[in-house]
Amino acid sequence: MISVTFKVNIIVQLCIMMTNLKNHWNNVYQTKKPNEVSWTQDNPATSLDFVRSFNLPKTASIIDIGGGDSKLVDCLLDEGFVDVTVLDISASSLENAKKRLGNRASLVTWIVADINEFTPPKKYDLWHDRAAFHFLTTETEVRDYLNIVRKCVQGYMVVGTFSPEGPEKCSGLHVKQYSDDQLTNIFSEGFKKIRCIAVDHITPFNTKQNFTFCSFKSSMLNHAA
Repeated sequence: MISVTFKVNIIVQLCIMMTNLKNHWNNVYQTKKPNEVSWTQDNPATSLDFVRSFNLPKTASIIDIGGGDSKLVDCLLDEGFVDVTVLDISASSLENAKKRLGNRASLVTWIVADINEFTPPKKYDLWHDRAAFHFLTTETEVRDYLNIVRKCVQGYMVVGTFSPEGPEKCSGLHVKQYSDDQLTNIFSEGFKKIRCIAVDHITPFNTKQNFTFCSFKSSMLNHAA
């Protein structure tokens, strides 16, 4: 039997790790400009191509996981979507995005949370995750993520991660690399793969990072149909 003391120690360690992680990302977004971080995209073309492929109504509920100050939210608003949520562990990243959007920031739901501590307030027609999932490097983190998406994604999901040919680290943190088969297998319970592609992201430093992007359809959508 696991002692109470042991359980408390584990909880304390997890809280310390989470605080350190939040501090790490807040520091990144407080001290670096968009052209000083590798993930910046002036035009999130791949993500938009996937979004458009689903032919969603403009009232569709969309959440961008680990969206930070990504310009995807700008593009979604430009395309007329009216129910957009951006989640990130860094409050600073979301503040940067709000400042960029100006008055339009009030049209977006902003959530500061670590993805594995996130309790979705509703179901989503589209779950988008570019480069958040690959930071989950333990079985527990991946399992918790899967439990969340199975419960709250009622439509489509897009996940982009570093491929086996991509970097092993990002912002000094280790990541897990995924092939299309590996991503398909991980999400096989509850989701059906639509398509997977390999994409080269050119960083602001003119270096190349290879990504695996996959789109999925939730089994909830199949049942609804």
